[in-house]
Amino acid sequence: MSIVATLLTASVLAFGLAWLSSVGGMGGGVLMLLVFTALFGLQVAVPTLTLTQLASNGGRAWFNRRDVQWRVIAWYAAGAVPFALAGGLLLPYLPVEPLKRVLGAFLIAVVVWRRVRPKPHAPADAAFAAIGAGAGLGSSLLGAAGPLAAPFFLAKGLVAGAYIGTEATASLLIHLTKVAAYGAGSLLSAHVLQLGLVLTPAIVAGAWLGKRTVTRMSPRAFVLVIEAGMLLAAILFLAGM
Repeated sequence: MSIVATLLTASVLAFGLAWLSSVGGMGGGVLMLLVFTALFGLQVAVPTLTLTQLASNGGRAWFNRRDVQWRVIAWYAAGAVPFALAGGLLLPYLPVEPLKRVLGAFLIAVVVWRRVRPKPHAPADAAFAAIGAGAGLGSSLLGAAGPLAAPFFLAKGLVAGAYIGTEATASLLIHLTKVAAYGAGSLLSAHVLQLGLVLTPAIVAGAWLGKRTVTRMSPRAFVLVIEAGMLLAAILFLAGM
């Protein structure tokens, strides 16, 4: 496949997956990592995904900025930033396959638990420091934080714009930290930066269309979409993808 065809394919898929992330608040990053790995290889895919996620999450946060829960974000950042930095520095040295399977099993258990107890106890704001720490570390090592944090944002009672905006802002903090860590680890090559720049317009367009889609969804349908995304991510992680 020529470089032009590769970039065109990546842009079309990035647009669709950015729309999916904007509608479901998660899932697109996991699938995008698979696409980028197939097209560019893992060592290029992970930092490229981080750059495109900056655009995706930045767009989602901006389009839903009026609904962002800033107190939750403040606690989340306290744990997410240092652990995302540590994970980004450790990425070249740690095996991630066992972590993927643990995360996959965790997500399935959470979805089952939510079916058993559809109204779980809402976590305190301060608990999001620990949640952010786990999501930050997982994002740096596995490429996406959404699946880890999703059940806790749902348990907090966030839906529609409040969920999308808060989750996107939280993820944006992690991805900014990862860019710094990858840069320190020499993973941000000129090729990676060029790919991120080329794919950004498609990502932002997908985020914009996703915002328009969410405004037409009922809260129940929204939660079901999130849970379906969690199960999809779990299956992919258990399969080692």
